[in-house]
Amino acid sequence: MNRWIKWALAALLLGLLTASIVRTLSERETKQQALSAQIAQPKQTVVELATTDVVQARTQTLSLDLPITGALKAVNSAMVKAKVAGELQGLTLREGDQIQAGQFIARVDATEYLARVQQAQEQADAAKTQIDIAQRQFDNNHALVDQGFISKTALDASASTLAGAQATHKAALSGVDVAKKSLDDTVLRSPINGWVAQRLAQPGERVAIEARVIEVVDLNRLELEITLSASESLSVKVGQNAVLQVDGTGQSIAARVVRISPSTQAGGRSVLAYLSVDSSVATNVGLRQGLFAQGSLDTGRLSGLSVPLSAVRTDKPSPYVQTLENEQVVHHEIELGKRGQAQGEAMVIVKGLAENSVVIRSQVGPLRAGTAVRITQATREAR
Repeated sequence: MNRWIKWALAALLLGLLTASIVRTLSERETKQQALSAQIAQPKQTVVELATTDVVQARTQTLSLDLPITGALKAVNSAMVKAKVAGELQGLTLREGDQIQAGQFIARVDATEYLARVQQAQEQADAAKTQIDIAQRQFDNNHALVDQGFISKTALDASASTLAGAQATHKAALSGVDVAKKSLDDTVLRSPINGWVAQRLAQPGERVAIEARVIEVVDLNRLELEITLSASESLSVKVGQNAVLQVDGTGQSIAARVVRISPSTQAGGRSVLAYLSVDSSVATNVGLRQGLFAQGSLDTGRLSGLSVPLSAVRTDKPSPYVQTLENEQVVHHEIELGKRGQAQGEAMVIVKGLAENSVVIRSQVGPLRAGTAVRITQATREAR
């Protein structure tokens, strides 16, 4: 009897131990499953945005601004060249010197050209002497014909001789004018008011005809030369205004379209246009020929649903904007239209977006679709 009691107690203890082990294993498995589920489920990140991080897509009127770039050029400039060959003398002007129209620049050694003038003058004097001789012979023959001593044929011959001498004298006088013109061309003078931009020859140097000596530019009138594509040129008209930024100035400068080329450039099919720069501002700022300028040209007005150009993202095959819907980020594909300006900000007209949609600005950066967003009360009111 005692033996059966011992076996019963042993069996009871074994059953209790087995139940405890089973319960412990079950609890451990439950904890592991909960931990696995927690790891598998990503933690939801909430992005907090300020009021300035969002903007509403609204229908508004934009000024259609065309981006332009180019280099400043002087409207009036002149390349002073040697008109005769010879040794250059008296050139003292250097880059940056101011010069007036008609002011002496330099001269070419005139020794040879003075001799040519003298030679031509002496030839003219000799031709004049031949006229006197031919005139006296003609007068004598005319008197003899009247008296019947010689035939009229001899008088005609003397008349021809006189006419030839007169023609030779006229040709000699023309030679004198040509020689004097060459002598005058030995002196180089500035054709315009301005400043010396380049000195391309040195005193004592022998220059050829058409050799460049100095370049003169007038900085009182500057213009910007821009290159337009064929499509852009259709919207550009004379009289349209532009705002320029010139490298190194940090100041906005007004300009106006004054000329448009009537034909395209060979090869590229581009069109050149010229903008006159405000002369008063250009003088105060101290603009120079060749400075690079960029800006925007106002080509008209257009109304449409628009968003900031910087808010458009292009890291997908189609352009899109990040919007807020039910405090979550949604990616909206859009179709881009014309670009313009509104309140000093670059905007673009879009299709595929609802009016008053809340668009996330570019400074926030890319956000995954579905990202939760915590917005301030001011942003809620904007929505």
